[in-house]
Amino acid sequence: MKLLVADDEDTIRRGLAKYIQLHSNRFDKVYEAENGQQAIDMIIKYQPELILLDVQMPLKTGIEVMKEVKKAGLDPITMILSGYDEFKYAQQAVKYGAADYLLKPVRANEILECINEHMEKKYGKEEIKVLEEEKNTGHLVRAAQEYISEHYMDNLSLSSVADILGISSGYLSTILSQNLECGFVDYLNTVRIDRACCYLEQNYLKNYEVAYKVGFHDEKYFSKVFKKIVGMSPREYRLKH
Repeated sequence: MKLLVADDEDTIRRGLAKYIQLHSNRFDKVYEAENGQQAIDMIIKYQPELILLDVQMPLKTGIEVMKEVKKAGLDPITMILSGYDEFKYAQQAVKYGAADYLLKPVRANEILECINEHMEKKYGKEEIKVLEEEKNTGHLVRAAQEYISEHYMDNLSLSSVADILGISSGYLSTILSQNLECGFVDYLNTVRIDRACCYLEQNYLKNYEVAYKVGFHDEKYFSKVFKKIVGMSPREYRLKH
């Protein structure tokens, strides 16, 4: 699973990220954001399951981040870390779906306890047990999905992903088709269009900017693929949402 720590105080942000990486095996990816806008971009891009979010940050506040994330249709577990013991902040945080509101200063081990509690509550203990890494088809498919999820905006190809995994492109094509019931290009396009939907709902980028941001280098092709997957054009989707 993936975690995002968003805090403009470097010491707190880096300290928390390092502590969680050292003391928990539930997160194989821990990202850091130093301001609210960066947090929004990283949440849309990486879609972490859990967010530790400071209230007062440059560019966008924690409450504004939660508002934008909810608007984008995403629902991560969000824990607010705040130095402000004011009812209005807690009230707004709850309104936009905060699972917890912790007041600074708070110890890292207490934060981790809360993280574990909320993760188990949402996913169940069995689902979040970390399994030993097995070299089988399922693991390779998951690794391919994760790599595509984090690099979808790049110029990916079947062979480039296969090289990263250390297998042949033919074998990767086969296991993707068997396990995902679609080929590499179709899966990549599905991920790209899913991210594009988030950006369109944000409504601050033009269609061609969204296309380039998610990895398409031709706006017409982007629109064609978008309509095939979503059933409407990017413009229609933007207006509807």
